[in-house]
Amino acid sequence: MEFAEQFTKLQGKFIYCINQQEFAFQLTSLVKKQNWEKIFCVEDKLIATVASPLAGRLTKTDLAGCDVSITGCESLVARTGSIVLSSAQTKGRTTSVYAPIHICIAFTNQLVYDLKDALQAAKDKYGNNLPSLITFATGPSRTADIEKTLVVGVHGPKEVYLFLVEC
Repeated sequence: MEFAEQFTKLQGKFIYCINQQEFAFQLTSLVKKQNWEKIFCVEDKLIATVASPLAGRLTKTDLAGCDVSITGCESLVARTGSIVLSSAQTKGRTTSVYAPIHICIAFTNQLVYDLKDALQAAKDKYGNNLPSLITFATGPSRTADIEKTLVVGVHGPKEVYLFLVEC
C-alpha cells in the first residue's frame, strides 16, 4: 500500500487493523505498552469508538498535561503519506501538534491518491462552508539546522501513529 510506504519513510508509525475489534485491541496494547496515562481527545465520534478500551484515561480538557492526543482526519493522501486534518473535526489545530505524540484514526474509505483529491473531498463534504483551516501533516515534526542535522519533534509531535481501520 503506497500510503503506508510513504508514511513510514517519513518516520510515521503505521498500524493496519482489519476491523474495529482488532483496532480496539491494537490501540489498548499500544497504550499499555507505552504506559500512557492521560489521552486527549475532543472528537465525540472517536471518543465513542475508543472510550471502552481507554476507560479512565481519556480527557477533553487538559491537552498540556496529556501524554498523547487522538484525532480523526479528513483524508489520507497516498502519494505523499500525508494526513489531512481540518479545524472542523479537530476543533482547531492544537490537538494534532501540541501533544508529544499524535495518534490518528482513519478508515480505508478516507484514502485518496493525491493532494488535489483530498481538497476535492473536502469541497464535496463541506461545500461553501469549508473549515477555516485545512492542514497536511506528513509524519512527525522535523527540521534541520545549518549543519543539516535532522531534529524530530521540535515544532510538533515527536511521534505520529496512524491506525488504518478497514471499513
